[in-house]
Amino acid sequence: MNIAAVIVTHNRCQKLQHTLAATLAQPFSAVIVVDNASTDGTRAWLAGQHDPRLHLILSEQNSGGAGGFAQGMTAALAHNPDWLVCYDDDAYPAPDALQQFTALDLSNTDSAAAAVYYPDGRICEMNRPSYNPFWHPRKLWQTALGLITGRARAAFHLDHAAYAQNAPVAIDSSSFVGYFVRADWVRRCGVPDAALFIYGDDILYTLSLRKQGARHAFLPTVRFIHDCSTFKSTRRGYHPMWKAYYTYRNGLLIYRLAAGIWYYPVALLKALLWLVAVRHYHHKRRYLRLWRQAVGDGLRRNLRRDPATIIRDYPDDAPTAR
Repeated sequence: MNIAAVIVTHNRCQKLQHTLAATLAQPFSAVIVVDNASTDGTRAWLAGQHDPRLHLILSEQNSGGAGGFAQGMTAALAHNPDWLVCYDDDAYPAPDALQQFTALDLSNTDSAAAAVYYPDGRICEMNRPSYNPFWHPRKLWQTALGLITGRARAAFHLDHAAYAQNAPVAIDSSSFVGYFVRADWVRRCGVPDAALFIYGDDILYTLSLRKQGARHAFLPTVRFIHDCSTFKSTRRGYHPMWKAYYTYRNGLLIYRLAAGIWYYPVALLKALLWLVAVRHYHHKRRYLRLWRQAVGDGLRRNLRRDPATIIRDYPDDAPTAR
């Protein structure tokens, strides 16, 4: 079984070094590293790495996670793998990840999510796989109740018990940290939409394949480590502010795909919740302008705005000096 790894990096050279070492220690048939215009010495370090399986894509501009994975997955197909596996520069496979993966009966699996943990062994919440509640009436009801009890997220994400299983567990969507997908499905359905830039590209992609008939599974015995920060800022809202644009715009695209006949009520509710979030920002007029653009673009499915312009127009929301 030939498995190609696709890693996207941007200005995290130290973490990439650990990730690449852990990756090359396993029998991947090819390793594609997409450098999204790093300026921290990543390219100089990569130039000194010599492994025949290693293939570099050096982008002249930061195309975000979506653009990076689109480039990397396209390049990986040229090496004729059976499977691709995607992950970030701060994530890496456990020492036995490929051994565990190849030992499984995957005859009824087209794509899969690894079990992702923090380095200290705790489950990584941001990478917890999920169900689309709109496809499962019971989970939709539980999610609706969860909006009242504060447990909405738990209603459509895998519980702790799923991580203790040995067999694959059917799911609908997952992140791009430890995401396995058959190369045939990528050839058939394409790569993630690079115009998404960041946020939601993984959920949109996995849900889209699932909707087209792909059988998506959680693999509790295949472990990945995500060495990301668990620090929670006391600041409310998105910092820098431009991140809110992509969260909102791409979120509406996800709801359009996931919610079906419920799309417009859900979109209205989310837009109103995002609107009242203006109270968390010092530059309220700037935030309201972002809100109008993000919601308008999401509803119209407009992905044409230049990320450089969004980043320039909506910088960090630090209080104005007096």
